[in-house]
Amino acid sequence: MTAAPNDSDESIVARVTNGDTDAYGVLMHRYEDKLLRYVVYLIHDSATAHDVVQETFIKTYKNLHGYNPKHKFSSWIYRIAHNEAMNAIKKTKHLSDTDITELPELSYEPKLAESLDKALLAENVQGCISELEPKYREVIQLIYFERMKYDEASDVLHVPTSTIGVWLSRAKSRLKQICEQKGVQR
Repeated sequence: MTAAPNDSDESIVARVTNGDTDAYGVLMHRYEDKLLRYVVYLIHDSATAHDVVQETFIKTYKNLHGYNPKHKFSSWIYRIAHNEAMNAIKKTKHLSDTDITELPELSYEPKLAESLDKALLAENVQGCISELEPKYREVIQLIYFERMKYDEASDVLHVPTSTIGVWLSRAKSRLKQICEQKGVQR
């Protein structure tokens, strides 16, 4: 019997470790888009990000017996993705800005100018975020874009929860300065 999409991560992991290898597909489906978004944000290279996510799933599967169910599975798999992304960055020794979020496709609508303004603002803010130190970019990504709680981000980044709060505060302050210097207005 395979896992249902509404089963908890931990129950699916238990099924997989007990021999139901097909259940792992539910976890892959659940996390593929999220991890890809996170990794692309970290390394700015779509092709490499796909490879990193695939390697993340392989390493996760191979190490499922080492997973501690006392911790959230999502934090554990994000940490593996984070480590794989850092390894990919070290291999290439540079970050490319070529795959930063593109403008969304806009269809005709009465508020087209407003939609375009929002898209341009989002692109400008992304540019400001990319100028933050890596640890501040990561905490912004995890808290605001991945919608993690402080304790989950703490698990991913391997820092105390209080450090997440400090980094987030500093990131927001620095982001405000960068956006003001670039003339980005809300």
